[in-house]
Amino acid sequence: MQIVFLNSFEKPLGDGRLDTAQLTICEQQGTWSVIWNGSRHGSSETTDLWYEGASWEEMMNAFRHGVAVRMGEGFSPLVDGMLDERPSARGGTVSLLQCYGELHADAALYEELRDWRRLRATSDRKSAYLVATNRTLLMIAAFVPRTEEELAAIPGWGPGKGASYSAEVLALTEKAAQPRPFPLDWVEEALDSKAYVQWLYKQKEHKYKSRLDRQQSSRLILEGIRADKSLEELQADTGLPRRELMERLEQLDQEGYDLEPLIARELEGVPSEELARIRQALAQEGDKYLKPILHKVYGAEPAPGMKIELVYDRLRLVRMRCKRENAAGRSVG
Repeated sequence: MQIVFLNSFEKPLGDGRLDTAQLTICEQQGTWSVIWNGSRHGSSETTDLWYEGASWEEMMNAFRHGVAVRMGEGFSPLVDGMLDERPSARGGTVSLLQCYGELHADAALYEELRDWRRLRATSDRKSAYLVATNRTLLMIAAFVPRTEEELAAIPGWGPGKGASYSAEVLALTEKAAQPRPFPLDWVEEALDSKAYVQWLYKQKEHKYKSRLDRQQSSRLILEGIRADKSLEELQADTGLPRRELMERLEQLDQEGYDLEPLIARELEGVPSEELARIRQALAQEGDKYLKPILHKVYGAEPAPGMKIELVYDRLRLVRMRCKRENAAGRSVG
């Protein structure tokens, strides 16, 4: 086994003692390993295998995710620069406000805001995060704006949201105590620098974990397609919700992976006349939105017993096939 990277870490314990560790990246016949060897108070040793596999990209994200976790716990590397950049105690205004919001939000107000968002998203027929993200609601619950101008100072609350939702949000915030006045130029001084650095590492941890999960699920999907697995089997293998699985398939198709074997298997039992109507509707209505295609092919009211989710899967599969055929035709032309 060849060691291609080695770094040492230390974590001061405040009483003169240290926790120490070594992090290594090894390679043997195309298989990568990321190994954390830790020593607690210079005595008992532990070994954690962060990654073992053939993917360089997966290995690097597992490596960076683990480093972000350990540095967030207080470990400092002998040689830095393993992440994109090292978080500092002084950051951008937006990240300072986001961190303060997550650490100091009024819990009761935050729950009221979430309840409002859920009801508003339902009435508007849109995803909750399009009304407002959790991070935005946490900042509102921490800073408790009283006016439209103060609400507009919250990152993520732009003119569109202001025009649609400000009155409803301010009706909730006016009932809660405002801890400190606007403007928010006091936040940097009030925010504990150590807590802020730990928060920044937590953001990196989430970022690399998300990348790693996406890469691993994509690998499982592609392996499953090669093994002639169905959509149901792919969903079981990846643990993804059905809609997220279909969105991931569309992304892989756009990246140039051959998904036709899966598409052919899933559409095998669909009548040719139905497939032709879907193709015609895509050509006439465009392929950006599927709801008009659904109505054109199946009518405004679903037939009794029709599972809309499965019909949307069918439309997505046909759309992927048509896009690939159109792209191939353009390249030939």
